[in-house]
Amino acid sequence: MIVLLFFLLWRIPVVQFDFGEERYYLRETSFTLQWIHSVEKEEWLEFYERDGDNLLLTETKFKTYGAGVPSDGEIISSKDGYVHMKIGRLFNEMNLTISQNAQTTILTADKEIPLYEYTDDYELVTIKIEMIHLWDYVRGNTL
Repeated sequence: MIVLLFFLLWRIPVVQFDFGEERYYLRETSFTLQWIHSVEKEEWLEFYERDGDNLLLTETKFKTYGAGVPSDGEIISSKDGYVHMKIGRLFNEMNLTISQNAQTTILTADKEIPLYEYTDDYELVTIKIEMIHLWDYVRGNTL
């Protein structure tokens, strides 16, 4: 009985990926969003952490300056061929258009999750932090 109550009442923070008809959960406290930029055709990476009820964009990394490059970030020295920029921006949610062309992918410490395989081209996914019951997490869709 106590175990059942624990599963039904205990809430945990997750990163929720809402595709409209389907929701997926990521338990990790950080992840990287990776895609191919539509103009430069170069790989871009954004590094996110859970920060309370928000997503914290800590850093972005890209190869060339162009459309959409943050103008207020602090450049971080690196020798890997990428421009690293410290950002420090909070989001309560992100609305992201997914496409096969951009190869929109989530990276964690041990997984590579191609979001473009979870939905049709140019569909929207909303990414945000949610507190969900442990029961919903166990029986839900995890990434």
